[in-house]
Amino acid sequence: MRREDKNVIIDTLAEQINQYPHFYLADTSTLNAADTSTLRRKCFEKQIKLVVVKNTLLQKALEKCGEKADFSPLFDTLKGSTSIMFTEVGNVPAKLIKEFRKTHEKPVLKAAFVEESFYIGENQLEALVSLKSKNELIADVIALLQSPAKKVVSQLQSAPNTIAGVVKTLGEREG
Repeated sequence: MRREDKNVIIDTLAEQINQYPHFYLADTSTLNAADTSTLRRKCFEKQIKLVVVKNTLLQKALEKCGEKADFSPLFDTLKGSTSIMFTEVGNVPAKLIKEFRKTHEKPVLKAAFVEESFYIGENQLEALVSLKSKNELIADVIALLQSPAKKVVSQLQSAPNTIAGVVKTLGEREG
């Protein structure tokens, strides 16, 4: 491959790393063509961009993106076959990998950069699956804020019936 071609690939990868807030590095080697096609289709459905990359070119692209973060913790994982999964929602690729692994032995998680943190190794998959996305966190906060208001409204709505019941009981006692 010519140096100009390598530079184009490095620039493209650096652009994508800067464009997406989260990405995963995975080993997809040994997947046959049909399984790879299935994985690509599932990634497309979940709005994940899957790219197979050369480790040396990816490392140069990560070094080029130094202003976003220091990606040096990922460099040791750049061995063997590497695919990069770009995503807007941090936990979606982890859920996809976990689901896909129910019927296949790969992809294997090498590392991830999610919510400005590094997750290194396959043992981090469960932690990544359980991470909540920004929208899920917002929904939780809204639910927590609504909970006391719902209790107050519920109490106010049941109060007239309670007061009427107490008045009726007291009236029956006096009679």
